[in-house]
Amino acid sequence: MSETYSPGLEGVIAGETAISTVETGLTYRGYAIEELAEHSTYEESAYLVLYGELPTVQQAAEFRARLGAAANVPPEIIETLRKIPASAPTMDVLRSACSLLAHWDPEAADNSHAANVRKTERLLAKFPVIVAARQRLRSGQDPVAADSKLTLPANFLWMLRGEKPSERQVKALDVSLILYAEHEFNASTFAARCICSTLSDLHSAITGAIGTLKGPLHGGANERALEVLLAVGSPQQAEAWVNAAFARKDKLMGFGHRVYKHGDPRAVILKRLTSAVAAETGNQALEQTAEIIEQMAWSQKKLPPNVDWPCARLYHYLGLPMDLFTPLFVIARVVGWSAHVIEQLDNNRIMRPRALYTGPAVRKLPR
Repeated sequence: MSETYSPGLEGVIAGETAISTVETGLTYRGYAIEELAEHSTYEESAYLVLYGELPTVQQAAEFRARLGAAANVPPEIIETLRKIPASAPTMDVLRSACSLLAHWDPEAADNSHAANVRKTERLLAKFPVIVAARQRLRSGQDPVAADSKLTLPANFLWMLRGEKPSERQVKALDVSLILYAEHEFNASTFAARCICSTLSDLHSAITGAIGTLKGPLHGGANERALEVLLAVGSPQQAEAWVNAAFARKDKLMGFGHRVYKHGDPRAVILKRLTSAVAAETGNQALEQTAEIIEQMAWSQKKLPPNVDWPCARLYHYLGLPMDLFTPLFVIARVVGWSAHVIEQLDNNRIMRPRALYTGPAVRKLPR
C-alpha cells in the first residue's frame, strides 16, 4: 500500500464528524454560521453543537437554568486562584483550573455519553466564572457572583466589571462566542480527540485542548493581531508600517487561514459589530487604522483577514486586557471540544498514526 506524507497533516482526513464542516463556508450541524450569528444566540448555538438540534423555547429556558445553577466554582479553587502569582498567564491558570474542577465533579470518571453532556454543561458555566474571578483577584478586587438572570456573555461582562454592560456590547460578544464555538478538526480539537481516544476522561481532554490553544499559531493569534494594530499607532502611519512589514517579509497576524483561502466568513460577520462597538466606545481611529491595513493586505498580498483580526479589536474596545483574549476563545470553544470528545467516544478507535522515519538505516553495534 502506498503511503503519503503531508506536513502538518494538511488535507489529511483524520476522522468523521457530524458536528461542523468548513467545506461550504462554516456550518454547525448543518446551519450556516451566518444564520446563527444573525438569528441565534451563543447559548442556543452551544445547545445545537452539544445536542445536535436547536433548542425549543422550553429547552432553551431549561438549558439557561442549568447553566445558571452551575455558574459557581468550589471555594477551594477560588482560594487557589488567589495564591497563583499575578504574573501567571490566564491561559495557564484556566488550564490548571480545568484539571482542578475534575476533583469536585462527581461524574469525572464516568465516560458515558449522558455524563459527558452533563459535565460539558458544567464546564461551560464555570469557565466564565473562573476567568472573571481570576482577573478581578489579580486586580485586587473580590470576585462578583454570577447573575442567573443574565445570558452567558452578559454574565461574563457583569462578573468582570461589576456593572451591567450595554446591549450592543453583549450582542457583539455573543456573536464572537458563536463564531469561536466550533471549527472542525483544528489543532486543539484534534488534540482533545486524541486524548479521549485512549479512553481518558473529558476533563483531561479539555485540559489538553486548552494547552494546545495556548500556542500563538492557534488561539494566541488574536493577541498578536492587536499587537500589530497598537504597533502601527495611527491611521497616518498605517501605510508606511505595512509596507515596511512586507519588505521585511514579516507575517501579518490576523490574516490568512489554512482552510479559508478566499476569506474567513467569520471575519466578515464580526467586522460590522466591531465597528459599531468602536463608535460606541470612541475607538474610531483604531478602526480606521485596521481598515487601511486590511485593504493593503488584500491589494498587495491577496491576504484576507481571519476572525482574529476583528475579534482582537472588539475585545480591546470592550476594555478586556489582552491576557483574556484567548481564555475567551476557550469559553466559547469548550462546547465544541466537548462535542468532539463525546462523538469520538461514541464510536472510538485509538489514534495511532505512523511517522515517516528519517534516521539512519539499520546498523550494527561496533565490536
